[in-house]
Parts: sequence; structure tokens; C-alpha cells
Amino acid sequence: ISTFSSFFTRSSDQIRMAAISISTIHFCGSHVGVSIGDDGPSQMGLEDIALFGALPGSIILQPSDAVSMQKILPEVLSEPGITYIRSLRPKTPVLYAQEENFSIGGSKVLLHSTDDLLTVLATGITVHEALEAAKELEKEGIFIRVVDCYSIKPLDKREILASIDATREKIIITVEDHFEHGGFGDFVLDALAFEQVKVIKLAVGKISRSGTMKELLHASIIDKDAIMEEVRKVASQL
Repeated sequence: ISTFSSFFTRSSDQIRMAAISISTIHFCGSHVGVSIGDDGPSQMGLEDIALFGALPGSIILQPSDAVSMQKILPEVLSEPGITYIRSLRPKTPVLYAQEENFSIGGSKVLLHSTDDLLTVLATGITVHEALEAAKELEKEGIFIRVVDCYSIKPLDKREILASIDATREKIIITVEDHFEHGGFGDFVLDALAFEQVKVIKLAVGKISRSGTMKELLHASIIDKDAIMEEVRKVASQL
């Protein structure tokens, strides 16, 4: 089943009953987040992770480019139960080679060094914002680890913990194009509930409007500038 992600809220009861009935249905929600730009807030899927994430046993994925979408789709189709893929409207650069493999419950470390200050966990469009932020911060002598968490549920907890161990500060910044509650950041907080780590959550905190993708990501405080500001705050305290 494929439609705008925002429209799945209209069928929440059918989705819930499908899960209760132990049905196998694969959902794909397009036009997620404020990044859709001109279509405006009525078309923005910003509560879809919360909707599907509340269902026991559900799977939620958000590829960040064409290759990861192509590679993860066969994995999804072989899974029983309720699966959900968030797909983007904007054109995005291709990040991965065709040789890359993707699996449910996995992630990809896109940037790392031996002097990483902290880890930024991103998903979907915010992966590209995190990479842009990392390039700008590098000019200031600040290095960050960037992880593409294309699998939101289940999370790649092993890689997240490895990133925490590999960085100077036990701090993670999550950044997502979804409302603050019930989204990717909350899944990370839950996974790290008993770990000695600080989680800074960047998510959409208000109703958006119509505009360009860059304008709306900036207004929602989930773009490269927002990421850079949080990283600089951490760096300034050292």
C-alpha cells in the first residue's frame, strides 16, 4: 500500500486491526516531513513513525537515497507482519554504491575519524543535513561521526553503542523530520535508557507552513545549522 504518509492517519483503525489480525501488509508513505516544502502542512507526514511504531512487531525504515531504497525493498517484502517505509519527496544525492548491502536492523557509518567529538544519528533527509554540517564543522577543527539510521525500528543498537565508545564525549544528537514525540529520537532514547550517554533530540516542534525545503528545515531547527549549533555548544564546554 502506497500513498502520502500523512494520509495513513485517516486509516489508523484499519492499520491497527491489520496488526491485531496478524496480517502481512507492506506500507510505503511518501512526502514525509517538512522537507516536502511547497505542499504545506496538510500534506506533511510528521506523525507516521509514532503511528506505525506503536504497533507491536512493526518494522519502520527510512532510506536516505535511491540505492538504499532499492536495496532495502526486497528485504521488506520477505518480512511477515506490518512494515513501513518512509520515502522522500525531494531529489537527494546518491550516497551509496550499488555494491552496498542493507538489512533490517542495520545502519551505516558515513563519516568517522579518530578525533570525533560526538555522534550524530540521522535518518532520511536529515542524513544529508548532517553530512553538510560535518563538512562545515571540519573547517573549524571539529569532527563528528555521522550515522545513517535507515532502520528506525528495530534500531542498530550495537552500532550506536560502538559509536558512543569511539567518540570523545558520550553524547548523541538525533535529528529527524518528524514531530518531537513518538519519533526516531524517542526510539533512540528508549534503546539507551540504561546507558551512560546524553541524547540531544532535534525534531519538528511546531506546525510548519509552505516554503522551500531549505527554508522549512531551517525553521523547524533540524537542518545543518541546527546540528552545527548543538555541536558547537558541546565543543565550547570542553
